[in-house]
Amino acid sequence: MGGEVDFVGGLRADGLPTALSDPARLAAVSATGLLDTGPEEVFEDLAALAARVTGSGRAFVTLVDEERSFWKSCVGVAATDLAQRQNPARESFCYFLVGLAGAPFIVDDAAADPRTREHPSVGPMSIGAWAGYPLMSPDGHVLGSFCVIDDTPRAWSQADLATLATLARSVSAEVHLRQSLAAAQDAQRVSSDLAHSLQQGLLPPALRPVPGLDAAASYLPASASGHRGVEVGGDFYDLFHTTGDTYGAVLGDVCGKGVEAAKVTAMARYTVRADAGQSITPARLLDRLNSAMLAQRSPRFLTAVYTTFHTTPAGLSGRIALAGHPPALLRRADGAVHQLGHPGTLLGILEQIHLTDVDYQMFPGDLLLLYSDGACEARPRPGATGHLEQGLFGEDELIAALAATHTLDATATISYLTKALAAHHGGWASDDTALLALRVPTAA
Repeated sequence: MGGEVDFVGGLRADGLPTALSDPARLAAVSATGLLDTGPEEVFEDLAALAARVTGSGRAFVTLVDEERSFWKSCVGVAATDLAQRQNPARESFCYFLVGLAGAPFIVDDAAADPRTREHPSVGPMSIGAWAGYPLMSPDGHVLGSFCVIDDTPRAWSQADLATLATLARSVSAEVHLRQSLAAAQDAQRVSSDLAHSLQQGLLPPALRPVPGLDAAASYLPASASGHRGVEVGGDFYDLFHTTGDTYGAVLGDVCGKGVEAAKVTAMARYTVRADAGQSITPARLLDRLNSAMLAQRSPRFLTAVYTTFHTTPAGLSGRIALAGHPPALLRRADGAVHQLGHPGTLLGILEQIHLTDVDYQMFPGDLLLLYSDGACEARPRPGATGHLEQGLFGEDELIAALAATHTLDATATISYLTKALAAHHGGWASDDTALLALRVPTAA
């Protein structure tokens, strides 16, 4: 049973990894509050997405304590009672992930692989192939696994494994978010530091460098109102590699704030990343995101803009789609600004939506701005004096401010727009504001 595997920390007397009994790890598992709890839509949806994308028959979200593997989600397995949604640790492949200290465990042919051919579950559970990634606590303990099982042997593709890794991180993020919010609720307050921390956790820690591109972004949460303090907002952005020489950028705005908005934000960002590597158009990807949101049955809807692009000898060639979102702004090197994108249906409400791909070209000095509506609906604080005469900072004002930045790079452009908004609303943001700028550098 795992005789070909060198587990970190060695083995217990029963032949299982010593790490299963680590008190700190067991405390982290218990702190999730998920052991011996029933199925929940967010975990069921992520597991179902994994089963669908990989084409496997079964997918699991598991928590592993000292003696058992508990199935928080078990798509493809008819198990309704809690007693059925678990098995002894020795009969689960999940202990491999615990013993390997968080490394993934991939098996193409369970009956032939020397690590698993003697495992007691291969026959009874009809395990032909197994692929799993760890669920991690914030301090690095392995809580369990996110895995898929195929009845027959198969070679898992790199796309399969990338999808599983992304979805495993999404499950971990959901668990982390719940724990953080539960701790805040127990104290009967949601601190602004925690809210900002959670929000930043939904944004990329730093934009990924893209060869031949100058990029910058910012996020400003809405100002606190009354006694409620700061709530977690629903604006997000991301910039990432998709496939080949193509990259993708997304910016979205989830309706409302709080826990539900944060759940949709996390699900949307990771779903976009999971599907982006399949070489589909922006409109098709946003349509898939709509289907995923409907499956989750969240009361929140989402507007989004998504673009794919690649650099060319002349600059940049891209394609963009809007889903109920304000049009992107394309600032040419001479300061001329054009709206980009065709209006489309917002996501999470209707099964049949209408989205349109629009092609565009950029040249040295050109800049593409993606933004949320906080940047074009900024208004002074209610009851404030000295700013009321300015009225709404709308699309015309945003276009004028962007045109004035035509000599600036992406970082300086974002800084200029942020200061222009602050000057207009006097430092009081009525809504969350996300900005993402992509610029083709000028020649040296």
